[in-house]
Amino acid sequence: MKGIFGLVGLLVALAIVGVVVKKQLDTSSQRVPALAPAVPGGAASAPATTVREQSQQVQQQYKQAVEGLMQQPRPMQDEK
Repeated sequence: MKGIFGLVGLLVALAIVGVVVKKQLDTSSQRVPALAPAVPGGAASAPATTVREQSQQVQQQYKQAVEGLMQQPRPMQDEK
């Protein structure tokens, strides 16, 4: 009887972990922004970019995002 309860508890815990992991993967895949095209005309008219240029674009976008977040004021906590 103890073994059955242990097995059922293990299966319930596994199901809960599976649901949480699935939700986490779904939300993380939606938050990934697409890279902006190098030329405003679109990808069809843009010349092929090298891996180095794409890497520099990603680094620049990341740097701008971090600098934008650093400019925001920190929320003040209520002192009680």
